[in-house]
Amino acid sequence: MGKHVSAAGEAKRLYVHEKIYDQFRDELAKFAKTVKTGDGTDPNSQLGPVQNLLQYKKVLTFFEDAKANGYKFVTGGDVNPNPTDGLFIPASFVDNPPEDSKIVQEEPFGPIVPLLKWSDEADVIRRASRYLLVSCRKTCADLHLDDTNLGLSASVWGKDLDAVERIAKQIQAGTVCMNELQPATPFSAFGGHKESGIGVEGGMNGLLTYSNIQTFTLKKQVAFA
Repeated sequence: MGKHVSAAGEAKRLYVHEKIYDQFRDELAKFAKTVKTGDGTDPNSQLGPVQNLLQYKKVLTFFEDAKANGYKFVTGGDVNPNPTDGLFIPASFVDNPPEDSKIVQEEPFGPIVPLLKWSDEADVIRRASRYLLVSCRKTCADLHLDDTNLGLSASVWGKDLDAVERIAKQIQAGTVCMNELQPATPFSAFGGHKESGIGVEGGMNGLLTYSNIQTFTLKKQVAFA
């Protein structure tokens, strides 16, 4: 929330198991309504402004498309097309839009996230592989897999640690977090798979990107007398 979903590693889609979907949606709505939107320098603000006007207008297109197609907002949804007091957008979640909808297929880089139902693990991994995020009855996962050309980061959540690990191992992403968000640490490498990101930063791998590799060879016996 603090990054107003404008950071590349933020969750963009959320798949929720059908058995807990309604409960999860309702609890999420309660929480989202408590999130304070305001000046990013205010320590009491939890959701800052969109970074610039051009991006703000891009994010608006996702709201406009959702409304034009009759999608229901779990929370949020009201955005000023001509803001005069800051580029603020409340935390907004779209209730189970179609898989081929704009909000599912494209990345808004703004605080609007689709909630999507699933029932079969293999199917949700396949669906998530085309787009970005998953959550479930026992497990939640933010996924980047085979059918997409991206693979920056992912997170898998759940009480069933075997299921969490099983899903995590199928994710092709530079960072896969299990039961936590991506920790900010200089000791772990951060970089993407496929077309996500350029190079690596952090950790030994990050240090090596600042190095030039040099190979030395020595023949222990003289080749010619």
